[in-house]
Amino acid sequence: MTEIPEHLRKRAEEARQKAAAKGGDAAPAEAAAAPVAPAPAAAAAAPAAGGADGDKIPAHLLERTKAATATATAAPAPAAGGVATAAPPATGPGGHTQRLLTVVKSGSIQDVKATPSDKVHTWPHLLVIEFVAALAITAFTLIFSIFVNAPLLELANTNQTPNPSKAPWYFLGLQELLTMFHPMVAGVTIPGVGIFLLIFAPFIDRNPSNKPEDRKFAISLFTVQMMFWAVLVIIGSFFRGPGFNFTLPWSDGLFFEL
Repeated sequence: MTEIPEHLRKRAEEARQKAAAKGGDAAPAEAAAAPVAPAPAAAAAAPAAGGADGDKIPAHLLERTKAATATATAAPAPAAGGVATAAPPATGPGGHTQRLLTVVKSGSIQDVKATPSDKVHTWPHLLVIEFVAALAITAFTLIFSIFVNAPLLELANTNQTPNPSKAPWYFLGLQELLTMFHPMVAGVTIPGVGIFLLIFAPFIDRNPSNKPEDRKFAISLFTVQMMFWAVLVIIGSFFRGPGFNFTLPWSDGLFFEL
């Protein structure tokens, strides 16, 4: 049997109380029996009667509801002493008993709010700034080279090797390592370990914060490597003399040229 909605039960109870107040004996029985049979039809017809717009419920559903209401109303009353049986609920195509409660417009279930985003496109926001910075550096280098000559030495003499023979300053750290370790260790192992640590640093430290106090691991790793390399470059530049031997710059002088 189809379950009777709560609002229809309340409506039947009110009708029963009104009939009992009038003093009629047949009216309460009719009021009590009325919601049993036509309850499903009344539940389906409620949206049609209460709706202000007729286009919210399709016409074929209204016709089906009216037919079900007429069938339930025309059903014969049970004989005296008999058991009242509920009328079978009206079924739709394929025997389905679902009823249309309301029609929801598509606009009421769509999210029309714009989601804020703090991201910008690489082009043109980032690349334009980098292009302008590159132009500024190029212009500064051009103007600086007009007024300041490059510190070039005389032509190389193949019969005379300079002493000490030093690499450019950015390679002096590697040359300093070659004086302490085997070439395989100084030229491959130690630089390779440092490079791989820098490669894996983003995967080890996944903290998305931009605050320095929250990125202690990343800052410590970068600081250790930079200080390690800076110390080697300083020693190779200012504390290495003829034969690449250790010297004191304040007593033996500087053996370093750009």
